[in-house]
Amino acid sequence: MKEYITVIGGGLAGCEAAYQIAKRGIKVKLYEMKPKNFSAAHSNPDLAEIVCSNSLKSNLHTNACGLLKEELRLLDSLLIRVADETAVPAGQALAVDRDKFSKRVTEEIKKMENIEVIYQEIGNATVNNVDDILVDEGMYSELEEMAEEGIVVVATGPLTSDKLSKEIAQITGQDKLYFYDAAAPILEKESIDMNIAFWGERYEQERERVESVEDWKKRIQFQKEASYINLPMNQEEYEAFWTALVNAEIVTLHEFEKKEIFEGCMPIEVMAKRGKDTLRFGPLKPVGFTDPRTGRRPYAIVQLRQDNSEGNLFNMVGFQTNLKFGEQQRVFGMIPGLRNTEFVKYGVMHRNTYINSSKLLDNTYHLKSHSNIYFAGQLTGVEGYVESIASGLVVGLNASKQYLGEEKMAFPEITMIGALSNYIATQNDNFQPMNANFGILPSLEGKVKDKKLRYTKLADRALDKLKEILRECDK
Repeated sequence: MKEYITVIGGGLAGCEAAYQIAKRGIKVKLYEMKPKNFSAAHSNPDLAEIVCSNSLKSNLHTNACGLLKEELRLLDSLLIRVADETAVPAGQALAVDRDKFSKRVTEEIKKMENIEVIYQEIGNATVNNVDDILVDEGMYSELEEMAEEGIVVVATGPLTSDKLSKEIAQITGQDKLYFYDAAAPILEKESIDMNIAFWGERYEQERERVESVEDWKKRIQFQKEASYINLPMNQEEYEAFWTALVNAEIVTLHEFEKKEIFEGCMPIEVMAKRGKDTLRFGPLKPVGFTDPRTGRRPYAIVQLRQDNSEGNLFNMVGFQTNLKFGEQQRVFGMIPGLRNTEFVKYGVMHRNTYINSSKLLDNTYHLKSHSNIYFAGQLTGVEGYVESIASGLVVGLNASKQYLGEEKMAFPEITMIGALSNYIATQNDNFQPMNANFGILPSLEGKVKDKKLRYTKLADRALDKLKEILRECDK
């Protein structure tokens, strides 16, 4: 075993992991390919570069990301501390001066005696283009060689270099990584209006003879085992929705994404622009359903599919989209049954390299097939700045414990850190990146209708549990 832990990637997750390891008295070799090589989205030579928004979202602990930040503060997160120190006015949100933030993180990392920063790209694979990230038998892998000799943390982010991506594909046994994120929105089940929506599989209702609308309602009532929640639309509702959809504002893609993003997945707004009835013959086709409210086939139907094992999150089938988040709330809120819905994740379409963590990682971000490899950051399927930092902290803690021969630590699922770790480690055939949200936390005992009160109780429960764990550790 090497006398140090290797961390590949000097972004948010990599820097947090390196700090957590080094402060426990273990040497770290932190590899960063900048400034020798920059990705298409990076330009700052410092570590922990923030590329997009400078906001780390709300500081309120009744906000999911605010709760996550508060947990990280309790656990001595370097990057959250630096974010607090370099904050700029942003109301209830934590926003930072990007350049000052990256500079301060770089200074903090470099002044730690146990951390050696090495500006070098990792990966020996030969790749001609991004679609060539396929496994070659017998390929020499620099990553695998490192992992044979010691513990390695891979935290190279959503724009992982093509060469390293190929090595990751080889070591994880995947034919290729998930290179382009084309995800549909995810909703809280509790916020769906079930007076309008109904359970059912396509054609399932038509397998038994029914005589009245009341029969339809009874038929639907016991279909708890059905996979889909269905949202029926009449012609007027559909046409109003279609008009809003084709005129909604979209997100401007980066130049390096434009030529690739639409090849494998058609955004629903692009499909809608091909004709008013295109969606009715595609993802919104009503064939095989009867609206329990009318006893007739709907004009169009939107389907929601269960997204997690607890059954409290559902995704919108066929609704991959490039609409701006506010437009998704407005336009998709026009669908009957979704007027007051809570989106825990909006649809996105952008380049986002990540592994299928639900099959590959445990809830400490440890690669199950290799004893010496951990993954951290957006490469694991956690989405967002703070979420990446959280994964880096968990990995840094557990890589250190493994190095020291101690038992690893999985955070309780009632904490936001633990809920994220459990989400990415839970088997899911439709796995996609997830950010911090209250929908992934276990429910409270007893139903709390008031959302603000419910979130307050969930946050207090999480923080109390984390403080209890820290008190036990101090004994």
